Amino acid sequence: MNKLNVKIEHISHSGFTIETENIFLVFDYYKGDISLRDKKTLVFVSHGHGDHFNPDIFKWQNTRKDIEYILSSDIVLPSLDSNIHIVRPYEQLTLDMVNIKTFGSTDLGVSFLINVDNINIFHGGDLNWWYWEEDTVEEKLRMEKAFKEEIGRIKVENIHIAMFPVDPRLEDYFHLGGEYFIKEISPKYFIPMHFGDKYYVISKFIHKTGKYNTSVVEFAEKNRIISV
Repeated sequence: MNKLNVKIEHISHSGFTIETENIFLVFDYYKGDISLRDKKTLVFVSHGHGDHFNPDIFKWQNTRKDIEYILSSDIVLPSLDSNIHIVRPYEQLTLDMVNIKTFGSTDLGVSFLINVDNINIFHGGDLNWWYWEEDTVEEKLRMEKAFKEEIGRIKVENIHIAMFPVDPRLEDYFHLGGEYFIKEISPKYFIPMHFGDKYYVISKFIHKTGKYNTSVVEFAEKNRIISV
């Protein structure tokens, strides 16, 4: 598998930074140690849930002037500066040669597909096959339908790096969404997220999905630098 020359850092939960040759990207930061780079910086927030959004991200512009924010439309701010961009599902935006597409979610907000330096990066936000045991049969079927329809919209894209929920709270069904995503889309690299500090779930997921060509990235601590 050819190297992409990308550095990925898992900050916490669904929060990541990705550094390419020319651009520094931040996704769904809500807590943890983060070091910004002296590069053009784009900060993405998929939705306003407290484990995906922390208003402290706006303090970064006090020291990092070359920064822009791409926020889901469910996040309401008292005012909008020119470097804040509000997006809804199924929109496109280009910033400094970075092409951004938004897709939907099966919870709140959007998911992101970003093309930067000829690399396609996907962050799922809260897009997942949320199979809760206590849901009714009808609710489970509605969720499955909505999830698979959304994956069908994304399927036309060639994805190099995907960050996607693998949530242990779903118990025996923790792997459903991620495995379906891999089966249908075949990203080069799949990076589990949305597991809090339950890093053990990554190993469990790898055992469930070992039959696919996608490389599932395993890590066991915060601020781990992953080079792909």
